[in-house]
Amino acid sequence: MDILIAFLVMLGVALVAGVLITVFSHFFAVPENPLKGEIRACLPGINCGACGYKGCDDYAAALAEGGVAPNLCIPGAQSVADEIGGILGVEAEPFKDVVAFVSCNGNCDATFKTAEYEGVKTCYAASMIYGGTNSCRFGCLGFGDCAAACPAKAICIKDGIAHVNTARCLGCGLCTRTCPKGIINMIPQETATVVMCSNKQKGADAKKACKNACIGCKKCEKTCPHGAIKVVDNLAVIDYEKCVHCEACVKECPTGCLKTAFFPDIPADVSSEDLLS
Repeated sequence: MDILIAFLVMLGVALVAGVLITVFSHFFAVPENPLKGEIRACLPGINCGACGYKGCDDYAAALAEGGVAPNLCIPGAQSVADEIGGILGVEAEPFKDVVAFVSCNGNCDATFKTAEYEGVKTCYAASMIYGGTNSCRFGCLGFGDCAAACPAKAICIKDGIAHVNTARCLGCGLCTRTCPKGIINMIPQETATVVMCSNKQKGADAKKACKNACIGCKKCEKTCPHGAIKVVDNLAVIDYEKCVHCEACVKECPTGCLKTAFFPDIPADVSSEDLLS
């Protein structure tokens, strides 16, 4: 009988508490801005954080409250910005599409292993042990942390280094935050010349670590007629605002670390949702 009484008391307390919670949630609930749901339906749902918010829900909430630009969703591109602008009654400013680019060409033929690694097969884990086992301590480790993070399956590992299929790249930037070496960057899709190296050692040491490394010779800097390329910390750096795609620097580069690039658009009949499947 004592057990039954205790059970009934607990049940009664639980029922009263449930009723009170229901009443409080009804009368003290904060009404949600109806615009949030409309805006959220426009966003791709990747929750990449490229917009500067934690995820699509937070960005939608901020947009609904006002004062936030509608063109911050990189994966959604201009079409999503225009949709959101239509809902908010504002004009979305155009922005340049970006793609992920791996600044490394230290493939198996250009570099060598300095030791055998038998630990956890991730770039992060390998980088914790003397920076990894590659001869170039600035280069791609090749375990594919970036590929695992990519929601569009746009990255693969080939010849020991990561490669981005820019026709699939959504521009979310998740791979850039995953790479422990920091060699993946988001660059304008219209870029036509790239530096496929991240080595900041002096010329002789860089060349010893990787046959394809930038040696900081400054031939590209001296050749560029528009001052679009400079050697900073022994490494060529391109100012994409000044580059006119003349390719003069590519022709002068003695190691071939400067390359002509082409980053195609996602096919017109393929949506970002299709790439996520």
